[in-house]
Amino acid sequence: MFENRPHSVVIGAATVYARGAWQPGYDVVVRDGAVIALGPAAGVDHRALPYVDGSGGYLIPGFVNTHTHLQQAVLRGIGEGLPLLEWLRCVGERTVAATPELTYLSALAGGLELLRGGVTTVVEHMWPNRSEAVHDAMIRALTELGIRVVLGRGIADRADPTRRWGLDPRLMQPLPDAFAHIDDLDTRLAGSRIGTALAVPNPRCLTPDGMAAAREYAERTGKTVSIHVLETSTDEEMCRLHAGRGAVDYLDAGGLLWDRTLAVHCCHLDSSGRAVFADRGVSVSYNPLSNMRLGSGVAPVLEMLAAGIDVGLGVDGAASNDTQDMLLTLRMGSYLQRATRKRADLLGFDAMLRMATRGADRVLGRGTAEPGVAIGDRGDLTLIRFDRDFACLPVLDPSATLLTTGSPRVVDTVWVDGEAVIRDGRSTRVDAELLARRLSNMR
Repeated sequence: MFENRPHSVVIGAATVYARGAWQPGYDVVVRDGAVIALGPAAGVDHRALPYVDGSGGYLIPGFVNTHTHLQQAVLRGIGEGLPLLEWLRCVGERTVAATPELTYLSALAGGLELLRGGVTTVVEHMWPNRSEAVHDAMIRALTELGIRVVLGRGIADRADPTRRWGLDPRLMQPLPDAFAHIDDLDTRLAGSRIGTALAVPNPRCLTPDGMAAAREYAERTGKTVSIHVLETSTDEEMCRLHAGRGAVDYLDAGGLLWDRTLAVHCCHLDSSGRAVFADRGVSVSYNPLSNMRLGSGVAPVLEMLAAGIDVGLGVDGAASNDTQDMLLTLRMGSYLQRATRKRADLLGFDAMLRMATRGADRVLGRGTAEPGVAIGDRGDLTLIRFDRDFACLPVLDPSATLLTTGSPRVVDTVWVDGEAVIRDGRSTRVDAELLARRLSNMR
């Protein structure tokens, strides 16, 4: 088993995105998993540390994928053309049937794809599941990959086989049992790159008592709460039908909106909902590709940012994206907003990089920092080499090139805690060819 301990390294003579601009010829020094120095010749005083020649490369902070479902990496293309509720029932049957071995292979495949696209931190949103073995399989895969994880453990306390006003009862267990399991995971994962969070399928899956219990537990333990909100109009319709109020008001009355709430999708978040989110400090995970694939709508990202809401970028699960390609999500996240507003000057590289690296800092309990690589950051970094892909050449503007043509092909090295978990585009920990053979033999 890998230890996933902090490492030290000097990345020398790279063009580093720092202080909101590209800085040529910078060294970045990572000691014991944290950036302690950067600048021209910053590595001179640290010659005893391992050295990586970054010349000709472009160094950025690792991406933070604020939402995915890694169990879905073996479900690519499933339910194509189905609306959300029908799609959920289709995926739900596979979720109920998921075995530990299937979960392990799926998480390994999805997580490796994330790393190869420059993602160093992932917020994993697991569906509620009674099986501790399934959770252990997920953790085993993520530990082997070496990626940093906020592992959302699913919770729900309202059962409904139709999923319209609750969750499939086959996936549910009492909330105290779920909280006890999270406590056990915290003990086992202490000192690792994996922390835990609460993952709520949607507002319809928690009763008022359930929301109160989730808030109390999350506040007491310092957890983030990830929850799908207003992906389609169903949340609003069902909350008004059964609770007599809209989805945002229902969550707010239940105390589930505060600065550790990560609301996912929010395609149908109106101006009054945005005002509530801004006042409560709620953050949003923007998932453009899955929203397009499922026809869910377009999140009002510009209005959310204007309201003062923090917005991070999410890839979502491979059953609705259908990749785990963060660079594609970066591009489409910008282009979708431009297309709907008929303006080409919206959400350029600087804004999208901030969204993809810093947008979730507050909700994940991290200290906020300036855009780009900064002293005090974790040693979670990605080295881009555009000459790995002729389709990116010549590089007239690295910002424009990365936004408009970047793909996993240009990702050369990825460090997590200063450890190179991807080198020359390949995992240093996982045999990708063996993984491909095992996935190919699945039925």
